[in-house]
Amino acid sequence: MNFQVLVAGQEHYPYAQAICDMIEEAAKARGTGIAKREAEYVRNKMEEGKAIIALEGINVAGFCYIETWDHGRYVANSGLIVSPNYRHCGLAKKIKKAAFELSRQKYPDSKLFGITTSLAVMKINSELGYKPVTFSELTTDEVFWKGCQSCPNFDILQRNEQRLCLCTGMMFDPAKTSAIPEQAPFDEKATELKSRWERYKQHLRRRDANKLIQRIRENFMKPRS
Repeated sequence: MNFQVLVAGQEHYPYAQAICDMIEEAAKARGTGIAKREAEYVRNKMEEGKAIIALEGINVAGFCYIETWDHGRYVANSGLIVSPNYRHCGLAKKIKKAAFELSRQKYPDSKLFGITTSLAVMKINSELGYKPVTFSELTTDEVFWKGCQSCPNFDILQRNEQRLCLCTGMMFDPAKTSAIPEQAPFDEKATELKSRWERYKQHLRRRDANKLIQRIRENFMKPRS
């Protein structure tokens, strides 16, 4: 398929409601706590030049936008969504990469972060240079954490005093690391990406073996009266 992945602008306002509907339907299908977005909020992101949209002809295929926290010290790429009609085409990776590059352009000194339970998103983040971090290294902005209230796992986050949940925190810190140069030879780049992903899978295995996390999951899976 021939996708256009570009920075969204005012000309893309008509797609705002369809994007919100896609985000909401994806949250329902996965049973996750993705916060519901309003069309006006999406349009504001487009107007500010803080959104990436993917089009296939005249159809919206995917979307992602930028949010900032702690007066721009932290940046998150949020609302990543791909229409069910265009999944398994590598589009999420293209959108995420475009959002990452836009974030680096607008906020070159900011830390880029995210929390997710999606292995696919973790892999994409890892390839972009994100590394797993503890929640204590993420933003302390309460507005960000309030966004977790609609998640079915929110009680786990509360019980652990916002230090641990089922999500994995990931961060790209420009002061400590840099993205893989585009001019790197293909074989060298592929080798580095594979090595980075293998290291991250080791982290996931260690995390899954953590007895505290195991107890949290067991308690969460117990039937509730």
